[in-house]
Amino acid sequence: MATYVELQVTSHFSFLRGASSPEELFSAAALLGHSALGLTDWGGVPGIVRGWRGQKATGVRMIAGARVDLTDGRALLLYPTDRAAWSRLTRLLSVGKARGGKGCCILDWCDVVAHAEGLIAILVPDLPDDNTAAHLAELRETFDARGYLALSLRRRPDDVERLVQLDALARDAGMRSVATGDVLYHTPEARPLQDVMTAIREKTTIDALGFRRERFMDRNLRSPVEMERRFAAFPDAIQA
Repeated sequence: MATYVELQVTSHFSFLRGASSPEELFSAAALLGHSALGLTDWGGVPGIVRGWRGQKATGVRMIAGARVDLTDGRALLLYPTDRAAWSRLTRLLSVGKARGGKGCCILDWCDVVAHAEGLIAILVPDLPDDNTAAHLAELRETFDARGYLALSLRRRPDDVERLVQLDALARDAGMRSVATGDVLYHTPEARPLQDVMTAIREKTTIDALGFRRERFMDRNLRSPVEMERRFAAFPDAIQA
């Protein structure tokens, strides 16, 4: 039986980024055989109520969290472990919203540190470089065993080698990697809609979007069995 749980899912409540509703995501998750789904909208938790409805309708457990993109360029998935940590997460997001205004969440690393108690933090890296190593060291210092690094396929040259190097950086920092799909929509057929949303966000046309499209393909939800096949070289990241 597959044990993979998808922990990086963006709904259409992440304005002009996610292309599927929570209900669509949870329905697709049920059909694909998922037991749980981590909902991590950008800079807020606006999809939680409808995610809860999706859970009740499908039996797929919702794991409530949020993604925050910090002023220094790092991105984190934050998950509360209890009710008090949920309160700290929402207070953190309120701080960012107060600074950024409508549709924006401005947060620094020190803000995350001040609200870190009881939160699980998953660093979302790009390249296995010195910046990622430094961010992992800070994550380890603040979150200890509650800190992780996300591994996501990007469908670009040397992708597997990039993941091997990222996983090695996490191990060097005394942390575990977590496999994620970095999901933006529930089915491949929703990709054109996601392109439209990106074009609106970038204030351009589909024809002129070019490399401003979401850089990475295959952002639809996939079955646990398929994800375990794709991350067969990283069994600990599946278990984590």
